[in-house]
Amino acid sequence: MAKILIAYYSRKGQNYVNGAIKNLAKGNTEVVAEMIQKFIGGDLFEIDTVKDYPVDYTECTQVAKVEIQQKARPELKRYLASLDDYDKIFLGYPIWWSIPPMAVSTFLECYDFSGKKIFPFATHEGSGLGGSVNYIKRICPKAEVIDGLAIHGAEAANAEREVSAWTKRLLS
Repeated sequence: MAKILIAYYSRKGQNYVNGAIKNLAKGNTEVVAEMIQKFIGGDLFEIDTVKDYPVDYTECTQVAKVEIQQKARPELKRYLASLDDYDKIFLGYPIWWSIPPMAVSTFLECYDFSGKKIFPFATHEGSGLGGSVNYIKRICPKAEVIDGLAIHGAEAANAEREVSAWTKRLLS
């Protein structure tokens, strides 16, 4: 029986929340990833970069913007041996300028997603999924990319009902 993977990139520390910079002990996308695991099971895998982003939110956004412009592929701290055991991959990320952080691109380009179903979920501060679903489709053309779930970052901790309904609908 194939397993479910919940892979996510999340930023803890300084984040933009409802118009202000706040310090988060746990990133919003990680909160949602853990909810998904609670509702459907599966293996959690954190996408994390070797080089840390700046702690300061504004500095981080400047670095992230340059990465996007340069189509950078930051090295990850760890990788999965393979995706062979997984047929459903829930892929979580914050929206940075309409797409996932470049670390998610690194993750996607490291594996063969042929025949896999990818379920994107994103946290955001007003942009919804942005262009992220089409972005993932371009990187993983042989995967089936399912309509995703967008959670307003400031409401992530209280999104259990929405996350539960989404996962039940997808897996029923």
